[in-house]
Amino acid sequence: MIVPDISQDAVAVADHYDELDPVYRRLWGDHVHHGLWTTGRETAGEAVEALVDAVADRLELMPGQACVDIGCGYGSTVRRLAAGRGVRVTGFTLSHEQARYAAARHVPEVDIQVRDWLDNGLADSSAEAAWSIESSEHMVDKSRFFAEANRVLSPGGRFVVCAWLAEAGAAGWKVRHLLEPICREGRLPSMGTREEYEAMAAAAGFTVTGYEDVSRRVARTWMICAGRVVKAFLLDPETRRLGLGARNGIFVLSIPRLILAYRSGAMRYGIFTLSKVAENGRN
Repeated sequence: MIVPDISQDAVAVADHYDELDPVYRRLWGDHVHHGLWTTGRETAGEAVEALVDAVADRLELMPGQACVDIGCGYGSTVRRLAAGRGVRVTGFTLSHEQARYAAARHVPEVDIQVRDWLDNGLADSSAEAAWSIESSEHMVDKSRFFAEANRVLSPGGRFVVCAWLAEAGAAGWKVRHLLEPICREGRLPSMGTREEYEAMAAAAGFTVTGYEDVSRRVARTWMICAGRVVKAFLLDPETRRLGLGARNGIFVLSIPRLILAYRSGAMRYGIFTLSKVAENGRN
């Protein structure tokens, strides 16, 4: 597990997204996660929605199901799946700014809560499906992250996790110059490997039914972001002011690190499909 040399917690994560809220939306839009390219001809907007659809397909969502979005951001994923798949969704975010934005775009069957997933207050076995798109990285206690998902899901429920992952046995220079700074600058309390995630999921009571490394299909996200940041800083004084004057503006430094981390193999992007063991012992 990669751990930053300056500890991060839920307060730091909330502050990061609250302060950088206008920058994120100006540079990337309503989805705060990678895009997923298949043909390479997709726009960035199409690619981010493709990742959402890939998650939904792995969950095998059915109309009327009760679902949980752990780290729902601006609510774009829950709105897309509530409208397109007919599910009911409770979303969790630490950011008041993200929740405020989501509330202004409310759709039926969606409830957005500003609350830490590690203290979510949901009843046991109250959901049939759950997903986490790039939020597990921000969890202080990743074992508890999986344990809470298992508790909240009903027997046989599915859980899909899209995660930034560290290369197993990463060389010292990759840790020092790429992975540790990415954690520190991005307010990630830790970054795990595929093997560590699978071990924590199994310990929580999940069976790993699928895993896909889509690093090559998501990596161009950061080249697009880099181009947009340069353009915005040159041409948009407001974005330049927001970015350079922010306490969390140091995250801009992580963009070139992320590009190199993917190219060097120091960082991977994985999609886990998990299933809670059913009462009869089957998944």
